[in-house]
Formats: sequence, structure tokens, C-alpha cells
Amino acid sequence: MSESDVTAFLERKVFFLHPPVLIYNQVIEELAQQEFEVYAIKDEIKLRHLLGKYPRSIVFANISDGMKESAWEEWIRSVLASSDISGVDIGIIASVEDANLRHKYTEQYKVRCGYTVMKSDLPSVIKQLENILKNAQAKGRRKYIRAMTDSEPNITVNIPMNNTFINGAIRDISAVGFSCYFEDDHPRLVKNCHFTDIQIRLKTQLLKVQGVIFGSRIHDSKKIYVILFTQRTSPDVITKIRKFIRFYLQSKIDAG
Repeated sequence: MSESDVTAFLERKVFFLHPPVLIYNQVIEELAQQEFEVYAIKDEIKLRHLLGKYPRSIVFANISDGMKESAWEEWIRSVLASSDISGVDIGIIASVEDANLRHKYTEQYKVRCGYTVMKSDLPSVIKQLENILKNAQAKGRRKYIRAMTDSEPNITVNIPMNNTFINGAIRDISAVGFSCYFEDDHPRLVKNCHFTDIQIRLKTQLLKVQGVIFGSRIHDSKKIYVILFTQRTSPDVITKIRKFIRFYLQSKIDAG
């Protein structure tokens, strides 16, 4: 398998640098609901470090805010030329159309993720960014974003059994299911076993889902159960799970 074939499997982190309010409040949320791994960053120095840590990232730089035009030009030029940053693609976001700026970034610097102008027609902006991310293969072969939550307090699961609940820790979670483990093994949790009243706690949220045991495996001497949500799980709950994942992953980037 060639290197290009391998990288096609890998998802790409998407950073919005100095995002305007509409991007921060609405666009990022909508893209996250479409399973793009999206972050907001307001510090270009920190982002430069992150780009070295996460190869093949995508950056949408809001050149209408954060820095003067000359500083933006220097920052973008240095990122594209840096030997310690691998495979980054840059797109431009601007508050108004400017033919000279568009030409400079798309023709002179040849940014590969376009020049997007913020418009009052927000759905068209979201669609444009979505198409850019699809063309850039931002999802790779991954269909769903996953948050690794092992050892985090208040991220737990309660499964009903024999008129009580068995309590476990969620190891990771996505919009299609989660994996978990229990202090004591429960042999009655067998493949294809269906539960209609699972409670999952995601920090301050308590959500009810329906799920089926997909399987189990041993990891670090613990038996890990994989539970998939069924179609009877409310779409509103799935939306809340995606939102939690976005904020959880953002908190990890902010802390790092």
C-alpha cells in the first residue's frame, strides 16, 4: 500500500483560526453534526504548534480579524514553507469580497481550500465549506468522530438488569455507539443482547439510549464491551452526543 493510500484512510483535523461569530456559533456546530472534526483557535502561535503535532490538518484562516493583513500573509507563507509541518492545507475566510486578496492567496500562495466570503446566506457558506472539506478528504475513511473518555469522571453508563442497574465507565463514544467496562465482569452481557433503557452520563447530561451488545474484547486486563445504538434512539439524543464530542475534543485542544 502506497503512502498516499495510507493517508487516504486518515481523518484530518479542521481548525478555524480567529473565527467570526457566525462561524463559531453556527458553522462549526453544523460541520461537527456532519462528522467533521472541527476546532476553533484564537491563537496563531498555538495553532502553529498544533500543526506540527497533527499532520495533514486543514486551516481556515479568517483574514478579516486577529491580525493585520501583512501579518496574515507572513503567517500563511511561513506555515506553507515550514519543514516541520506536514501536509497542511489552508483556506481563506473573509468578511467581504476582495479580488486582489482572493488572487493573492489562491494564485500566488495557491491555498488549496479556497477563498470563502461570509454571507448573510449562511446555508450557502456551510455548503461551500462542506464541499471544500469533502474534496480535501477531511474525513478520510472514518465515518464518525470518536471521543476517547477513559478514566474521565462523570462519563459513565448504567445498564438495567434484574430490576437494578449495573454501573460502568465509558471508554469511548461516537454517534453510533460506545465502548465501556465494569469493575466486575457481567457474563449476562452477551453479543446481540438488547437493552431499551440505557442511561449514559456525559458530564452534566444524563441521556437515555437503546442499544445492543455488538461484542467484547480484553484490553489491559479489562473486558471491554462495545454497544451500538439502535434506530429507536432519539435523533435529538444523537445530536446531543455529537455536540458533547465536539466540546470534549475542543477542551482537549484548549488544554494542550
